[in-house]
Amino acid sequence: MNKTILQKGINAKLASRQLVKMNTEQKNNALLNIAAELDSQRNAIKAANKKDLDNGREKGLTKAFLDRLELTDKRIDGMIRVLHDVISLKDPVGEIIGMNTVPNGLKIGQMRMPLGVVGIIFESRPNVCVEVAALTIKSANGVILRGGSDAINSNLALTGIIKKGLINTGLPETAVEVIENTDRESVKEMLRMRDYIDIIIPRGGLNLIRFVEENSLIPVIRHDLGICHTYIDEFANIEMGISIAYNAKVQRPGVCNAMETLLVHKKIAEDILPKLKTEYDKAGVELRGCEKTMGILTGIKMATEEDWSTEYLDLILSVKVVSSLDEAIDHINTYSSHHSDAIVSNDYNNGMRFLNEVDSAACYINASTRFTDGNEFGLGAEMGISNQKLHVRGPMGLRELTSAKYIVFGNGQIRE
Repeated sequence: MNKTILQKGINAKLASRQLVKMNTEQKNNALLNIAAELDSQRNAIKAANKKDLDNGREKGLTKAFLDRLELTDKRIDGMIRVLHDVISLKDPVGEIIGMNTVPNGLKIGQMRMPLGVVGIIFESRPNVCVEVAALTIKSANGVILRGGSDAINSNLALTGIIKKGLINTGLPETAVEVIENTDRESVKEMLRMRDYIDIIIPRGGLNLIRFVEENSLIPVIRHDLGICHTYIDEFANIEMGISIAYNAKVQRPGVCNAMETLLVHKKIAEDILPKLKTEYDKAGVELRGCEKTMGILTGIKMATEEDWSTEYLDLILSVKVVSSLDEAIDHINTYSSHHSDAIVSNDYNNGMRFLNEVDSAACYINASTRFTDGNEFGLGAEMGISNQKLHVRGPMGLRELTSAKYIVFGNGQIRE
């Protein structure tokens, strides 16, 4: 076991036991201090980020990857806003729920408490450091961050600022630890530290997710692929369908809640698809269509079986014409990563069937999948978006960083 990584685990576990003693005001003060430090250290943050961007360009990283990596003043503003948003949220720690009195007089309920120490393994987005720290500090969890090599300078700059904010407010700086070693072995070390880490959250590509799931001795909440769909129903408002489908693909294509496959009902396909292609062409979107789509649109590529299950994270879109709502739902449940899927329809029953039958963490009626985000959902921020079903599904915020333990009040009862 790497002694440095092991020590970080020990430190984070001890810090988590200190954090649980802190009241909401103390935790909020730490977040305020971190926000102030971020604002005052903008130049240092951007200088560190520039090193990562320069290195990334030399390596030939994609435009989408570099976009996720870049920290502009606007994105620093966003991180500061996240901290203030989390401050404004109700503290879930200590909340008592479901209190009942049983026949023998015992009062039994549950109390929300921190998970303990969260290990998060992520790739290119350095703002994850701040979002994660905001949520773990407020929920009284320790956290160990292990980012990718492409963002190492940015990550170290941000975690240094976070630690300074903790120190300034009397909270343990080791509540937020970062692993500087970016080789694969450091991930393996984390995944074996079940005495010190209570939950692992991987955020990244399919290879990272699978590696973590196959090697972890610690329970995993996975932030999996974002193969998201929009289905434009035969009863859709055409202009609304165009607007939603354009936004879902083009607004920011390199993120997990961007649409990767568009499904269109055959009754409106000849009307809406040429109009959509005109808009997509302006944005430089490459279309890959089924046979029916190619019969309507010229100059597009044929979609392969692989396309239906591909997360492009780029201005590429698969398009399929379907004959019914049933076919659309079946396609989504077959190829979706169970992240976010949408229907555009003015038919109430079709919309409700979509919500009921599509097996995804977030299902939409008449809105873009781009809204699947902890901040947009009013959670302040997110640890990630869980595609699985146990403990949490969808954006993971403050409440999801706690679990409920039973608490029992008696007055001398003994079991006979």
